Amino acid sequence: MSRRGWFSLILLAALLLAALLAPWLASQNPYDLATLDILDARLPPGSAALDHGGTYWLGTDAQGRDMLSAMLYGLRISLTVGVLSTLLALTAGVVLGLLAAWHGRWVDALIMRVVDIQLSFPAILLALVLLALTGPGVSKIVLALLAAQWAYYARTARSAALVECQKDYVAAARLLRLPTWRILLRHVLPNCLPTLLTVAALQLAAAISLEATLSFLGLGLPVTEPSLGLLIANGFQYLLSGRYWISVFPGLLLVVVLTSCNLLADALRQRADPREAGR
Repeated sequence: MSRRGWFSLILLAALLLAALLAPWLASQNPYDLATLDILDARLPPGSAALDHGGTYWLGTDAQGRDMLSAMLYGLRISLTVGVLSTLLALTAGVVLGLLAAWHGRWVDALIMRVVDIQLSFPAILLALVLLALTGPGVSKIVLALLAAQWAYYARTARSAALVECQKDYVAAARLLRLPTWRILLRHVLPNCLPTLLTVAALQLAAAISLEATLSFLGLGLPVTEPSLGLLIANGFQYLLSGRYWISVFPGLLLVVVLTSCNLLADALRQRADPREAGR
């Protein structure tokens, strides 16, 4: 993998580690009301806390929460939603795509027509409708993103599996009367993984971006489970008054996360493409 790919992978791993260690890295629990002081509200970056000797390196928001702590907790929820929805959508899409490629005929036609119908709707529109029906929450938005993204993986898995199913090693496995699940999981799927992982990296960025958009609109996560999108929304009304840090810093962190995912996807694409593998 290229240096850019390794850089993006290390950066994503560091962000994931920071999110996992948020309760220990953050100077306060930004959503424990007992630790907040309204006198510390909207302090600029580098300000000293009024009630203790700490420093708010990235300032505070309108509730007096330390922005650095709030961003660590928000990153944790954004990555949780993105990774869970990506894994679930990848699993569902791969299973249906492999079945469509293997069985063909009416099974393939049925699954692909459902995929075509699902892809005809914008992902954000489908997620908005589902969240309007189910309400906000981490589990609800994960299911909404699963419903909005599984079709991408199903189409990709089917296309890659159709190529593999025409190869000699699959014909030999059939002659040996190996079980279908073994042929698909042990032989076909590993050869489809490079393409699927590239799509997964792209869709991880899309899932995190989509969740941030929905939370910014107030339809994603409740205020008790703030993601980076909700943190940006909380500070949006203060931008014109000069308190930029409440929205800008979470926005910059979101940009870093999305850029890392896209760089990783590009590196995986180059690695999977034999024409670019040596570049």
